[in-house]
Amino acid sequence: MWFFARDPVRDFPFELIPEPLEGGPPGPWALHRGRKKATGSTVSIFVYDVKPGAEDQTQVAKAAFKRLKTLRHPNILAYIDGLETEKCLHVVTEAVTPLGMYLKARVEAGDLKELEISWGLHQIVKALSFLVNDCSLIHNNVCMASVFVDRAGEWKLGGLDYMYSAQGNGEGPPRKGIPELEQYDPPELADSSGRVVKEKWSADMWRLGCLIWEVFNGPLPRAAALRNPGKIPKSLVPHYCELVGANPKVRPNPARFLQNCRAPGGFMSNRFVETNLFLEEIQIKEPTEKQKFFQELSKSLDSFPEDFCRHKVLPQLLTAFEFGSAGAVVLTPLFKVGKFLNAEEYQQKIIPVVVKMFSSTDRAMRIRLLQQMEQFIQYLDEPTVNTQIFPHVVHGFLDTNPAIREQTVKSMLLLAPKLNEANLNVELMKHFARLQAKDDQGPIRCNTTVCLGKIGSYLSASTRHRVLTSAFSRATKDPFAPSRVAGVLGFAATHNLYSMNDCAHKILPVLCSLTVDPEKSVRDQAFKAIRSFLSKLESVSEDPTQLAEVEKDVHAASSPGMGGAAASWAGWAVTGVSSLTSKLIRAHPTATPAETNVPQRPMPEGHWETQEEDKDTAEDNSAADRWDDEDWGSLEQEAESVLAQQEDWSAGGQAGHAGQVSSRDHKSPESDWSSWEAEGSWDQGWQEQSSPERPPEGTRMASEYNWGVPEPNDKGDPFSSLSARPSAQPRPHSWGEDSWEGLETDSRQAKAELARKKREERRREMEAKRAEKKAAKGPMKLGARKLD
Repeated sequence: MWFFARDPVRDFPFELIPEPLEGGPPGPWALHRGRKKATGSTVSIFVYDVKPGAEDQTQVAKAAFKRLKTLRHPNILAYIDGLETEKCLHVVTEAVTPLGMYLKARVEAGDLKELEISWGLHQIVKALSFLVNDCSLIHNNVCMASVFVDRAGEWKLGGLDYMYSAQGNGEGPPRKGIPELEQYDPPELADSSGRVVKEKWSADMWRLGCLIWEVFNGPLPRAAALRNPGKIPKSLVPHYCELVGANPKVRPNPARFLQNCRAPGGFMSNRFVETNLFLEEIQIKEPTEKQKFFQELSKSLDSFPEDFCRHKVLPQLLTAFEFGSAGAVVLTPLFKVGKFLNAEEYQQKIIPVVVKMFSSTDRAMRIRLLQQMEQFIQYLDEPTVNTQIFPHVVHGFLDTNPAIREQTVKSMLLLAPKLNEANLNVELMKHFARLQAKDDQGPIRCNTTVCLGKIGSYLSASTRHRVLTSAFSRATKDPFAPSRVAGVLGFAATHNLYSMNDCAHKILPVLCSLTVDPEKSVRDQAFKAIRSFLSKLESVSEDPTQLAEVEKDVHAASSPGMGGAAASWAGWAVTGVSSLTSKLIRAHPTATPAETNVPQRPMPEGHWETQEEDKDTAEDNSAADRWDDEDWGSLEQEAESVLAQQEDWSAGGQAGHAGQVSSRDHKSPESDWSSWEAEGSWDQGWQEQSSPERPPEGTRMASEYNWGVPEPNDKGDPFSSLSARPSAQPRPHSWGEDSWEGLETDSRQAKAELARKKREERRREMEAKRAEKKAAKGPMKLGARKLD
């Protein structure tokens, strides 16, 4: 039986890329790129080929292998694995680049900053301090070739080939035999008399001075060049001169050198070094210290190297969120660092954290996520948005904090293109209807209208037909002037989504009523929109063949391309004004289910959206088409009509009619919404409602009203009819003074009067009967006694 010897190199779990890197360490070692076979992660592999007759060099290489395997420090090259055979030595470390190659690439790219160098030198000096002070070891090979840089820009000390103990065991420093390395030896090594007084760190600190000179000035040509600092920063020159002084006794200990450079105004006293030092000790910091650190971190990230942000700051931010209590403060620096990632890295590192953050109950985190959604929305796919993000975001519509409701509305502008049919056309529209009708903050109602106008192109054709006209019409009746402007601009921005019939019968009547609005800004926008719609109608009237072209977007499934065109048609509202709608809702509780089905008497002004919609029942008689009746339809319009009637009653114009109306016969202003609340929560949806009923007998259609001619009881001032909108002039009757209880009081008084009259009639009847009985028996005589 034959046995075949196994090849240890072939069985090695790391794969070597044959071409060595340029700028590797001088001597027998060659630096190669490599990767782990199982995971594909990148590593660096130092390879030494054993050659005959080079036993001394082989022993030095094996000693370096052993040192690197046993020494562990954050600033020393990290050992991962190794392979030792009769033919070669393989040492696997973290993926690094030689310092010379790294600096050359950074200079060519124009990205090299003193901040990077200050922290890099800090790391090398800290590694020397660890070796000499804690391990009593002399590195004996500090130079450009023995320093490497990892992917985060961290400098690592390697080249441990010629390290020896500082304990003085009779062993001198090993002989290098390489001229490129011997030029870094201090001058006192040439003195064989042994009279020179020196410290154990003196030689390494001289070589550190050579390293500093090479970092700023390039390769060291000869030792005499050290006398000229060249491009070394002025703040570092005094400390550099101490390192390359002729007297080895005065060269500072590595720890003292760090202390001197970290003094105020020193070369290593800057925000970058302080940030790195804090990150190294972040696990033992107090929560308050972490909060303050993350709050200030965002201001400094722009001046930090990109690799440092990606590979050192980002992992700490993710760890702080996952296992710490940092909370919302990590969001701003997290998204700032995320700009340095490519799409694949963003999906792997940032998106899982963002999805988890949306489920948080921390209001500060939720509002910061909404405010900064623009930075990460492009990396979210549609399934993630619809299943993991939107269900949490919609809770913001019901939040008691107005700031969260406002940011939730604004975020829909970014989420709408990624929402599915149910979330966009059903769930979102339900919340928008509620906000526009019930929210007590004028800016939020205005922003809801603005957002609806900007996302209107993403809605389905049937939803656009049911929602847009009613929503913008309602906005034009809002007491908050910017909301009325937003309603007009909404019509103008979505002009291509309406049929010519809707423009003539639904939109222009609404816009014409705004030409007498108390606010000039509203009137100006109304006139502009009227001219625009009239020009379209006129062009189609003159050339009917243009109708198909003009209405091409009306029945289109969606036209997202229009979203960009309408992106700047209106700005967000930023001021807070109390809402007439909110006062009305707070003053009158929701109607009971029994009351919601009571027929409503005809309105003196309007409610034309609902009446016109009844004409189209032949086209679509489904329950879903009751949007005009239930969701957007009549809250503000009923308020206007009832208020106008109250003023008429107070003037005596309808005194007779007032006694015929009771609180039971009147539909509450909130009844359009009460049908949802009476049947259950918002989640039940408006699709479950019953089919629309026909209007009661006697109800006049919108076309029967006299839109243009004022009523006989109208006042001379054309603005006096705008009774539902707040005015600067005090009025004798307002919502706060005369509420619906006034109707109930009149009703009770009428009933009491009727009962009093009935009692009076009954009394008279009784007196009449008694009189008849007396007349039949005749008058009784005085003193007579009635006998049986």
